[in-house]
Amino acid sequence: MREVRATIADVAAAAGVSIMSVSRAMRGVEGLSPQKRAEIIAIARRLGYRPNRNAMSLALAHSNLIGISLPTLFNDVFAEILEGMRRTFDSAGYDTVIDTSDYSLAREEAWVERMIDWKASAVILSGVHHAAAVRGKLTAARIPTLEIWDQTDDPIDVCVGFDHHEAGRQIGAHLLAMGYRRPAFVGVTEGRDRRAEQRLAGLMAATVAAGLPPVRVTRVDQVSSFEGGMRGTIALMEAQERPDVICYLNDHMAFGGLATCEKLGLAVPETVGIVGFNGLGINAVLPRPLTTVITERRQMGMVGARVLLARIKGARVERCTVLPTRLAQGATTAPVIRPRQS
Repeated sequence: MREVRATIADVAAAAGVSIMSVSRAMRGVEGLSPQKRAEIIAIARRLGYRPNRNAMSLALAHSNLIGISLPTLFNDVFAEILEGMRRTFDSAGYDTVIDTSDYSLAREEAWVERMIDWKASAVILSGVHHAAAVRGKLTAARIPTLEIWDQTDDPIDVCVGFDHHEAGRQIGAHLLAMGYRRPAFVGVTEGRDRRAEQRLAGLMAATVAAGLPPVRVTRVDQVSSFEGGMRGTIALMEAQERPDVICYLNDHMAFGGLATCEKLGLAVPETVGIVGFNGLGINAVLPRPLTTVITERRQMGMVGARVLLARIKGARVERCTVLPTRLAQGATTAPVIRPRQS
């Protein structure tokens, strides 16, 4: 007996939306909220609906389509990078299709295959670490490719990002100048966020060169949020030897750590210092701004978009553009005052 597959109309009826909305959700085209898109995709999977890739490829074969793969949109960092790109692409007459990989290399590779099927004008990937086959597929398809948020001397095509190892070294230099001697780091599961691992390596390089013991690392299971910062801070403060300063994967985790220290009655920065990363907007509303590293995400999005448009037009550009980062002294680190020895 022939299997009866669900149609796009079935998905639309089950989700209570139009067929066009289902089409937008499946293609990642803008016009739907992330929550609605996730809901429609979940219904499509439950019903077993599979879009006709050949038809979609024909429909999009001559479109000015740029595919963008981001780890997540529930993060100020990638939302601001995207914001920096949009106006440039819109002005040039290009449409964008967005997908989120949730830091999965397999999901990113599947997205690349879809963009090749759809004959995208260009592809944007987050970071410079991908599944082994991705480089070959994009090179063979001759699709201009931008790797964003990280840097390498050997990009697939072009890259625009920051030197995360150097950013970690900047943090280490600041801590040493302040007199900290027992730094710790709160991050996520090892291997999930490679840029954070580079920053940790830079921090460790700075502290080891100064003769300090290795940075104590605490990881929380895939939670780079306020809650993750809380959990990591509690784990560190329950240890026999507490750190005198804690560096976090991002400002959200650092804020969670700051709130936790205050809840535990630990004065910041007198008892323990707090360092974030990214210079997020949350600092503008905190009574005590975090010490953090400023990354110009919107600028990176704009620069990346311009470089990619030049590649689409066949222009020769610098393969790697590295933007600077800057450490901003906040109210959560201060010079360490040590008691005089008699």
